[in-house]
Amino acid sequence: MKTKMALIFGYNDYALEIGNNIRDKYDEVVIYSLHREQDSLNNRSNFEIRSFDLSDHWEGVSENVDFENSIAFCVLEDNAENIFLTISLRSLFSQLHIIALSNNKETANKLQMAGANRVIPLVQTTAEMISEMLEKPIVKEVFHSILFDSGELKITQIKLNASNDYLGKEISQIDWKYKFGVIPLAIVHEDTSSDFIYSSKIRHHTIKEGDMFVIVGYETCISDFEKVVGGRCDVNWCNWSR
Repeated sequence: MKTKMALIFGYNDYALEIGNNIRDKYDEVVIYSLHREQDSLNNRSNFEIRSFDLSDHWEGVSENVDFENSIAFCVLEDNAENIFLTISLRSLFSQLHIIALSNNKETANKLQMAGANRVIPLVQTTAEMISEMLEKPIVKEVFHSILFDSGELKITQIKLNASNDYLGKEISQIDWKYKFGVIPLAIVHEDTSSDFIYSSKIRHHTIKEGDMFVIVGYETCISDFEKVVGGRCDVNWCNWSR
């Protein structure tokens, strides 16, 4: 009997996050590891891990997959490998729904040409889309009205002091939402460079004194967070994005 499966190609945090979010919708979820790092991945998940090679012909897959109701995710970190994999899967399985991740617009176009049914942009593309949106006057007006004028939500920067308990820990180790009730947007480094908080490279950033976090939350939550980690650095948000 053919099985309704989710086939996730790639060994990274995206694969695990996707698997955790769709495991209830499919009879089976399998993660394919290109670099054969099963031991490390198995320690972090309950999914079946299989090795694969870009030269594979996928005979084993085709025997038991219900392609009309199954889905494949191409989340390899190398763009060229991701495109090649998409081409390979599409050429062999015309009915398979393929979703691919892309970190820039050029790769997204190539993945669509390679046969992906849908391409999901990662941080760089998403940031560009948000930036383009905020340039539209009506969007900017609504955004500021909700967040800064009539709304209760606030955005501010918190600079970490030398006495907080999170120095030396990774960003991903802070229980932002459930412990503090705030949502982090970005981190601003001492050299004034900044990173989107949900990018893969910054999740494992080691927190140090002087780091500043741009956060969203209600005033009471921000105040509680400020007491634990540092002091507020207010910004004139009326000039933001101009």
